[in-house]
Amino acid sequence: MKKWLGLVFILMGLSAIAQNKIIPAPLSVKPAPGYFTFDPTTYFLGNDQVAYKDGYVIKDFLIKYYNLPLKTATKSIGVGKHIALKYDSTLAVADGGYHILISPENITITGKNNGGVLYGLLSIMQLIEKTGNTVQIPCGEITDYPQFQYRGMHLDCSRHFFDIAFIKKYIDYLAMYKMNTFHWHLTDDQGWRIEIKQYPKLTEIGAWRDGTMVGHYRDQQYDNVRYGGFYTQKEIKEIVRYATDRHITIIPEIEMPGHCMAALAAYPELGCVKDTTYQVAKGWGVFEDVFCPNDSTFIFLENVLDEVMALFPSPYIHVGGDEVEKIRWKNCSHCQQLIKEKGLVNEHGLQSYFIQRIEKYVNSKGRSIIGWDEILEGGLAQNATIMSWRGEEGAVLAAQQKHYAIMTPGSHCYFDYYQGAPQLEPLAIGGFVPLDKVYGFNPIPASLTPEQATYILGAQANIWTEYINFPEQVEYMLLPRMLALSEVLWTSKENKNYDDFLSRLLFHFQLLDKTNTNYAKSIYQINYKVTPASELNKLNITLLSNPQLGKIDVQTINVLNGSKNNFTYENPFTVSAETPYISAQLNGSIKNTPTTQIKLKFNKATGKSITLKNEPSKKYSADGGFTLINGVEATVNPSWNGSEWLGFLGTDLQAIIDLGEIDSIHSVTIGCLYDKLSWIYPAESVQIWVSTNGKNYEQAGKIKYNGDQKRNAITISSTVKTGRYIKIEAINLGTIPSGNPGAGSKPWLFIDEISVE
Repeated sequence: MKKWLGLVFILMGLSAIAQNKIIPAPLSVKPAPGYFTFDPTTYFLGNDQVAYKDGYVIKDFLIKYYNLPLKTATKSIGVGKHIALKYDSTLAVADGGYHILISPENITITGKNNGGVLYGLLSIMQLIEKTGNTVQIPCGEITDYPQFQYRGMHLDCSRHFFDIAFIKKYIDYLAMYKMNTFHWHLTDDQGWRIEIKQYPKLTEIGAWRDGTMVGHYRDQQYDNVRYGGFYTQKEIKEIVRYATDRHITIIPEIEMPGHCMAALAAYPELGCVKDTTYQVAKGWGVFEDVFCPNDSTFIFLENVLDEVMALFPSPYIHVGGDEVEKIRWKNCSHCQQLIKEKGLVNEHGLQSYFIQRIEKYVNSKGRSIIGWDEILEGGLAQNATIMSWRGEEGAVLAAQQKHYAIMTPGSHCYFDYYQGAPQLEPLAIGGFVPLDKVYGFNPIPASLTPEQATYILGAQANIWTEYINFPEQVEYMLLPRMLALSEVLWTSKENKNYDDFLSRLLFHFQLLDKTNTNYAKSIYQINYKVTPASELNKLNITLLSNPQLGKIDVQTINVLNGSKNNFTYENPFTVSAETPYISAQLNGSIKNTPTTQIKLKFNKATGKSITLKNEPSKKYSADGGFTLINGVEATVNPSWNGSEWLGFLGTDLQAIIDLGEIDSIHSVTIGCLYDKLSWIYPAESVQIWVSTNGKNYEQAGKIKYNGDQKRNAITISSTVKTGRYIKIEAINLGTIPSGNPGAGSKPWLFIDEISVE
């Protein structure tokens, strides 16, 4: 408890006004005249041991940053100002709620239960104002309580290991913004991170790997540096105590029946393939080896869970259950015999049998299990709670069956995804979850009835660490997105407002700056949209940013004479081939904000009219056909939803471009992506036709192609043709070749800019 939130609440010299500074936003704030001013006699008065501890957690902050050595007591210690802390189960708020009354003489914080007093203390800490040597809090009354009972954050310590000092810091971040659950991912293919005394090889062997993937998964590059670490049981007990003092429950995750390469490396007899050597995985992904569902495996897992449950008092134990490959079970005589003996339909039924057997054991110890939504496959365990990560479908199905569910969909809650333009962000797995998207998340699926909605406990965000090596990177991916999620889960819909949240967030950025926290400034990035201009051979540029963040400074560069035009953005502006380079940045009053560089490539097709015969996938549709002639070249990361790729699954690109006037044409180039690990292949062939009237077309060129670069520029040249309309056909490969990921499936065809010369 000694180093509580030194990193959290350095408020010196900052002004905090109750109505617009607290995150998450309270239910009700009623300002009153005057201030409560701290002095050396001020003390915390707790009416029971829990309230006393809550005050003790906060007081070190006041000593360190305000030189206020306040005492903490469980009974009155004489004359002097005090902050009264008490729990009252009859308080007329929901669980976890609190009431604060601030007068010039005293502050009273009443919590109902479940950390209500601490949450009240955290709110008043955000209200502190300091002027000179005066430290004060504006008077008023606050009533507040959370909307959801489960408010969680996850951290993967298997892919990359983080020491207990940072784990405490991570817990501090959660507590600061009233999150109450820490989902601790402790085992996976890449490392076993928890000491199990009965099975010492789990940490002697399973906690270490002989190298790590470097760069992106698609690059398949590795180093040879031995990597690992684990938490002793003594350290885990220390972390559990630390979290408990901050009213945070830690849910441990022990992965099964898949994601277990680290365990198999230590105890190979637990796998289906006998007489083999397993290795702790060096790379990311999903592996074929899984636990074999025999008696020795279940004895092992039950013994492991006994030690885990002795360390973690959480009512829940997370058992994973995701991404379980079935090939080993299909080829295992024991597994096939077990399927017959138990009357199971297939290997999916075997997975349910596995999870249900573990669940019965965990239930016998007075606990319940949580699993990823794959545990729905083959039949849901009787008392299991679902974490719905592949969308909201898992939660909907669980709630309809009267099972509890926690929302954690990748679309809104995967904080290992990009939060800004990839070229301006640290390397990430892919995806795109910006701050405003997190804030707009509704944990209750619209398809649920009011009764079914009661089975949605809340939500959590996940930080998987394949591409997150260091604590500073965790901070960057966590903040400020966690602040948005905290408001989603705590604040009522009526009190939510994104513009207001941004104004409060800028104040909290100052707090994070004072603590040297490495938060993301992605919201300061200027996004842009390219649209056709009314004039031929020109484009309109619209710059996108929230007005609360300030004005946008723009510079365009003329490539013919090198002249620069600087102006403040007010309305969309027009550019041409003479001015293809644009830079945009928030006004200089905001320091160290990123600069958006726009580099347009003009050609005869740029900004013209285009029609598509086959529509791209909705997931990769960008701005439709215009994306291919907007002058913007795509990044090589198609996972970012703001990319410039159009994705066609198993279908061809068929496009017609209208140049607007008859012109000479001697070549057409299209950009294709190649990433076979993601099932993406360049066009097998491309051909073009030219027409002067849009009815009668003459073939102008055709090329067979088999590119193997990340970005493939396919050019079809011919003798010079004259025409206005160009028909382009890029043929999808059709079927992924054998020996490749996804063999036999439909491949993706990703197309970006089409250039006509």
